Amino acid sequence: MNDVKPPRRILPAIVFCQVAGTSLWFSGNAVVRQLQELIGATPMLAGWLTSAAQLGFVAGTLAFTLGRIADKHSPRWLFSLCCLIGAVLNLGIVLAPAAGQAGVFVLLALRFGTGFALAGIYPVGMKIASGWYRHGLGKALGFLVGALVLGTALPHGAMALLHRLPWEATVFASSGLAVVGAALMFACVPDGPYLAPPAAARLRGSLGRMFASRQVRSTAIGYFGHMWELYTFWTFVPMLIAAHAHASGIEQPVSAWSFLVIAVGAIGCAVGGLLSQSLGSARVAFTQLCVSAACCLLLPFAFHWPPPAFTALLLVWGVTVVGDSPQFSALAARHAPAQDVGSVLMAINCTGFALTIVSIEMTNWLLRYVPVQWLFLPIAVGPLIGLVFFRTMLQPGQAPAPAPVR
Repeated sequence: MNDVKPPRRILPAIVFCQVAGTSLWFSGNAVVRQLQELIGATPMLAGWLTSAAQLGFVAGTLAFTLGRIADKHSPRWLFSLCCLIGAVLNLGIVLAPAAGQAGVFVLLALRFGTGFALAGIYPVGMKIASGWYRHGLGKALGFLVGALVLGTALPHGAMALLHRLPWEATVFASSGLAVVGAALMFACVPDGPYLAPPAAARLRGSLGRMFASRQVRSTAIGYFGHMWELYTFWTFVPMLIAAHAHASGIEQPVSAWSFLVIAVGAIGCAVGGLLSQSLGSARVAFTQLCVSAACCLLLPFAFHWPPPAFTALLLVWGVTVVGDSPQFSALAARHAPAQDVGSVLMAINCTGFALTIVSIEMTNWLLRYVPVQWLFLPIAVGPLIGLVFFRTMLQPGQAPAPAPVR
């Protein structure tokens, strides 16, 4: 097939829709303090809400992988439908306090369902992009994961902007944006010319390819180390900011700073995507994983720094903790068999997100016994292991030459 130049609207449309759909991810976390007061839940609720969404995402990716849904059906249909379902489930958050003490279980069930729907948004968005971009996929995925970052941060930003309104306004804003994303994806982004027709269902072969190829195996383990750190950092960023403000005696707008620390990761994704065109995806991913691991190890010392220095560390951490993600995805998509790209990406995502549940709940448990500044030392183990295995991708002949800029 001759190269097809995508229409200019395609990437901006996918990026906006990804922001809109993934704004559902941390919608519950943005209003967790209000939910704790109304329901009388423990301080561990923030971790529980994230873990419930992650568990739903894992279940969704597993179900979609088993059924090869992303390869058998139009990805834009799947994306739009999952946005609508997620928006409805997200709205249920505003009703949960009416259930009293049982509201915690209602919230967890709703977040699980929302996470299941997100399995048809985030990885399917990457599938849609891979159908339009044969060259420059690392750059395209850099913008797409940047969109995920903005979507994840958006509820914190909405909470900061809408703080004078009832807390329910943040939830309504996230759901409304997801509906807009569903409509725009369906109306403006047809299936791309590079979508490979699905092969016959070969579950064992499809999942086995995740580790059969040395390149895919190294990339997957690097990605797993990155995921061990990423969502734990995003979950506990508000707590880190609040704890440092308390220790320094200087009040900080927690929601606003949480938004900035998470959202700045979009810069790491976008710039990393551009740099991947000249340096290669492997080098970009390895460098960012190194820096984020260093931030984990620096936290116990940085916690006693003045607020400007501590904030600077969090911003650097926010840039690099997620900036490697699109490059891992681009490498996995590049080395996976064309007919199995959707299933292989979902399998890797499923495993990575399962690890985030372990990481988040371990950190939740450590909160009872360990000062907040020491929480991320065990988290550093993930990226360090990822670096050990992923370094083979830097050797000559292991990673493909950078694709030409288009």
